[in-house]
Amino acid sequence: MFKFPQGLYVDVRIEETFDTKISFKKLELEAQKVRTNKGAFIRIFDGNRWYYSSTTDVEGIQEHIDALAKMAAPNPDILQHPLVQAFEVHQDTLLRHDQDSVTAIPVQKKQQLMESYLALITDPAVVHHTSYYVDNKTIKSFYSSKGSAITFDKQTCGIRLTLEIACGENKDQVTVSKAAENFAGMQGLEAFITEEVNKSVAFTRDAQPVVPGEYTVLLSPEATGVFTHESFGHKSESDFMVGDETMKAEWALGKAIGQELLTIIDDGGESGGGYTPYDDEGTKAAKTEIISRGILTGRLHSAATSAALEEPLTGNARAMNFEFEPIVRMTTTYIAQGNRPLADIIAEIDDGIYVDTVKHGSGMSTFTLAPARSYKIEKGRITTPLKISVITGSVFETLAEVDAVSSEFKLVTFVGGGCGKMEQWPLPVGFGGPYTRVKKLKVQ
Repeated sequence: MFKFPQGLYVDVRIEETFDTKISFKKLELEAQKVRTNKGAFIRIFDGNRWYYSSTTDVEGIQEHIDALAKMAAPNPDILQHPLVQAFEVHQDTLLRHDQDSVTAIPVQKKQQLMESYLALITDPAVVHHTSYYVDNKTIKSFYSSKGSAITFDKQTCGIRLTLEIACGENKDQVTVSKAAENFAGMQGLEAFITEEVNKSVAFTRDAQPVVPGEYTVLLSPEATGVFTHESFGHKSESDFMVGDETMKAEWALGKAIGQELLTIIDDGGESGGGYTPYDDEGTKAAKTEIISRGILTGRLHSAATSAALEEPLTGNARAMNFEFEPIVRMTTTYIAQGNRPLADIIAEIDDGIYVDTVKHGSGMSTFTLAPARSYKIEKGRITTPLKISVITGSVFETLAEVDAVSSEFKLVTFVGGGCGKMEQWPLPVGFGGPYTRVKKLKVQ
């Protein structure tokens, strides 16, 4: 397909995207946008440095290769370079959405579905709301001078409602969202939306301020996912460790950091927002156990960090789009499913807190979670709604405090936003897990 210059490593990533966004202010249509885009990112490596180019002129990719090659110094031993040796070679076509493509659904049908859901919001406590429907289909192709030729697609759909709720003096802004891989997964959500609106209104009306202190905290699958992503996932991205001996010592493989019930996984092969069957360097997705039965066993890698730390590739070199170079990023990161029923876990909590939904989170060595809906747990029962500003903890101390994970399990994709790192935001990811009990966390 391309003529690759001798003595250089070259790869080309081509992305073709289709996007829909239909937004509303209350019941009024604000905007309806359908957009397609196509572009490419080209890299050349001569053993000493990289040369990059991005373009929307996909017919002119060869000219970009030739121009970059003129800047580089050909190296007859390029294939023996440790970094080049690390790159995998695959030939594969993996198109999952030919039969259910969002490109085949008329935009009017998408708008009508959203309007039918907005008609459900009738509670007078919801004084204002904005919302949108979004979908994206991306087809990626990857070619390298080592012989890779890969094409795959990924697709997501979602709705997101932002509700402004007022119950007397009590006011709140809450989000209701749902994601799926195809348009069919967006249908039949009436009961879900009605229940979420009712829960949010009741929470705004009845929630009491939490008494600050240390509590046993039960995290929902959503909260478990945000905690895992923010508090632990970013620390597992190995580009933070290259050249940092302190970080490497803290992150020493084989270190015991939790009970045997705790396993944390990153897997680009999982369906959802983090689905990445091949990363942006052509590496096949791997199911990487970062923690295995309480022991630190893995890190997330690009080819460069894999070569530098002499560890296996994991398929985690990702770029936000064709305008950016790949860096080490999570895909779908989650705590593995446990074997205890949720009811039994709750029954053992005399005085604790249940975190149902989360506004946002952040963290590295320490982490914070800002809950949206939280509730008191008293003598084995979930009771009073609680207003909580933030939950904080040390990552490794908190992991050691995880003492129960449920057999109930769920993976989540957020609609809107995404993971941010360096200048690349928002990158779609997946997360989730079981209901997770932490013996002790600081709550404010």
